[in-house]
Amino acid sequence: MLARHAAPSHSARSHYAGLVAEECAARDYQRGGGHVRAARWRCPEGELDLVVELPSEIVFVEVKARRHGAETVTPRQWARIGAAASRYLAEHTDGTVPCRFDLALVDRSGRLERIENARSFDDW
Repeated sequence: MLARHAAPSHSARSHYAGLVAEECAARDYQRGGGHVRAARWRCPEGELDLVVELPSEIVFVEVKARRHGAETVTPRQWARIGAAASRYLAEHTDGTVPCRFDLALVDRSGRLERIENARSFDDW
C-alpha cells in the first residue's frame, strides 16, 4: 500500500515561492554587477528580503512572488522596511553610502520586473 502524503499547505507553498523569487531577484542583481550583502536580514524593526551592494549605493530590495505592481506593498510594510533599512545602515555601514529601495516582482514562470526607486526615505 502506498503512503498518502498531504499536499503542502498554502503558507508552505507561499514561503517556498517567496524563497524562489528572492533567489531569482538575487541572481538578477548579481548579473548586473551587484553583490548580495544579506538575504532575509532580520532585526526588531522588520526584515529586509535582499540587501545588494552596487558600486555607488546600497539597494534594499523587497521581493514579491507575484506581478501586481508596487501597490502590493502596503504603507505599513514600507514603514517596516524603512525602519529595518535604517537599522542595517547604522549597524553595517559608515552612514555615508547612498541607498535606494527597489521592488522585485517575480511571477510563477520566473519572469522578473524590477522597479527601481519604488520608495524613498523622503516618503516616510
